[in-house]
Amino acid sequence: MNQSFNFYDMWKDYYSQTSKLFDEKISKDFPSEGMGQILEMNLQFKKMIDESTLKYLEFMNVPSRNDIANISSLIVNVDAKVDDLEEKLEEKLDSQDVQESFKTELAHLKKDMKSLDTKLNQILTMLKSQEKVK
Repeated sequence: MNQSFNFYDMWKDYYSQTSKLFDEKISKDFPSEGMGQILEMNLQFKKMIDESTLKYLEFMNVPSRNDIANISSLIVNVDAKVDDLEEKLEEKLDSQDVQESFKTELAHLKKDMKSLDTKLNQILTMLKSQEKVK
């Protein structure tokens, strides 16, 4: 009853036996050939399903994924063009705002010049009247 139970040795033995078993099974040609045939069959089946789906959608007059992708790319292009037009319009409106502020400033300057002109005329008439008095 003095046997020592070592869990690590038991796990190591089990691992080495299963590893040898997998190495023997995988080293044979059968699994790789079988997997290749299954993959090829899946690809052919997927291709057949895709083609039949496209024909069905076309027959039922329903847009396919490619049709929707084309439409979405067209929408993106239109959106980009609208953004460009919006930027150009904003730039044009900004330049018009600058022109309008310039026009109002020019109008104020003209008004100030007229008031200065009238004041100068008043001063000149007062000076002339004073010269006549002398």
